[in-house]
Amino acid sequence: MLTIVVPSEHHASWPLSFIRFIMASPSSNRSPQIDLDHQPGHLIRRLHQIAVGIFVQENESLGITPMQYAALQTVANQPGIDQRSLARAIALDASTTGGVVDRLEARALLERQFSPTDRRVRLLHLTPAGHSMLQNATPLMLRTQQRILDPLTQEQREQFLTLLNQLVTLNNDHSRAPSESKRNPLVAREAGS
Repeated sequence: MLTIVVPSEHHASWPLSFIRFIMASPSSNRSPQIDLDHQPGHLIRRLHQIAVGIFVQENESLGITPMQYAALQTVANQPGIDQRSLARAIALDASTTGGVVDRLEARALLERQFSPTDRRVRLLHLTPAGHSMLQNATPLMLRTQQRILDPLTQEQREQFLTLLNQLVTLNNDHSRAPSESKRNPLVAREAGS
């Protein structure tokens, strides 16, 4: 006998299309059957794969990744940012950020300089080649965003981005590398903060 089981009272308000959690009877040795194509986490992971795939296609000639682009753009926005602050700004852990910075430095796209006030801290700056890379990559990044949203109408895009921003902002503390970027005021207002 198969029954639909809502995982907890908290999830009781979820639409059935999100739950799709089917269990065999308690006496059965069968595992639950879960339709992954109706699970938000699975769909978000798939959209991330698609977004990265489109970004890589668009930027193939430049050989830059989404994380590298985010690091370059953040350093361009905040010249002299230290590596730890960069990690928090782009929501990466320190070791991943270190690898991204190492690769960008190896390509002579950014450089580390000692802080005049604390020799243990390295401040990040774009090189002329880094500025040039960012100028070339930015239109491709914007085209990537357009391609990701192309299947949606303008109204759906605005709705999707509002909801996505809300989910990211309100779940930020659950991340292994929470972002410390500025919160979207619309999301903060809607969340009652």
